[in-house]
Amino acid sequence: MDGTDSLIAKVFPRIGDIDASAWDRCANSEAATFDPFVSHAFLQALEQSGCTGERAGWLPQHIVLEREAGGVAAVMPLYVKTHSQGEYIFDHAWADAYTRAGGNYYPKLQCAVPFTPVPGRRLLVSPDANLDECEGTLLAAAQSVAQTLEASSLHITFLSEGEWTRAGALGLLQRTGQQFHWPNRGYRSFDDFLATLASRKRKMVRKERAEAASDGLTIERVSGGEITEGHWDAMHAFYIDTGSRKWGRPYLNRRFFSQLGAAVADRCLLVFANRNGQPIAGALHLIGGECLYGRYWGSTEYQPCLHFELCYYQAMDFAIERGLARVEAGAQGEHKLTRGYVPVTTYSAHWFQDQRLGAAVDRFLREERRGVAESNEMLSEFAPYKKLAAQETD
Repeated sequence: MDGTDSLIAKVFPRIGDIDASAWDRCANSEAATFDPFVSHAFLQALEQSGCTGERAGWLPQHIVLEREAGGVAAVMPLYVKTHSQGEYIFDHAWADAYTRAGGNYYPKLQCAVPFTPVPGRRLLVSPDANLDECEGTLLAAAQSVAQTLEASSLHITFLSEGEWTRAGALGLLQRTGQQFHWPNRGYRSFDDFLATLASRKRKMVRKERAEAASDGLTIERVSGGEITEGHWDAMHAFYIDTGSRKWGRPYLNRRFFSQLGAAVADRCLLVFANRNGQPIAGALHLIGGECLYGRYWGSTEYQPCLHFELCYYQAMDFAIERGLARVEAGAQGEHKLTRGYVPVTTYSAHWFQDQRLGAAVDRFLREERRGVAESNEMLSEFAPYKKLAAQETD
């Protein structure tokens, strides 16, 4: 993009009002790095199903940068939030402290994929546009929206490391977090992966897979046009069961699963454990250009190690078969470490209208970043891969 081509920022309260091809050109211009979560179809499925919107406390305020000469240069998924639910980067302590000091923390602005702790690009710039100019203009536009709406702050969560670095240079506060991802190091089979593990861990994985498939259960994968409404009925029931048992109100309704299937079925992978042809547990994964993303899981009866099989080992199998570079299995999970997942750093960026609140958060983040770095370094030492034990045998 010519540097003299002026950019005009516009705010849209519905992603359906934004041209899908223009959005996706900014979000997913290359098939090799396709991210289903920032696609127009995925975000629209959330809106059309009512999972996001004013009643849900996720009011869309998406920003589009249009060239004065015509065409879209960049977009930003943005929401007005009246709570801090469904974000997975926790700021409840900040909200509580600011409220006790007499401020109003809500509403705030959130640039994120709702209910989805998946790292990726958030400032979505077209490949033919000037990256630095567009990112700076998007951030300035979002801050302007915050001021207009009297929002306390702007939060950009699970953004890429490059965006995080550039946002920091523009004055946003920098936060880090931790997840566990499985790297596919060019394995030709699951046995190839097992061969890289220390003997004790290798035996543990084999035992867990055997236990999960015992008691007459069969494992089934369903994707693309094979997925029926019956499959979505089962997956939604599993999702509701898990959400209700863990933390209360689930975020996604039944309609969303149908909307997701209609929009991006070719990106969906369902893995079921069946007993006598009927699913008793299931996991939903989304297929990216270079990554398999594990999202939701649930079961109607207990079977030892079934969670590990459907959410981790089947995902690793699939990634090896498809030549995908990694598996991301969501938030939390030091228990993933012993199963081959390794600690990685996640990133978020924050801006506050009240400079006093910003200064207090900045002091906290400096210490938190140090702690995250130390934790990642320490946990990496406990990864199950062979080190000096290279001569171990089964």
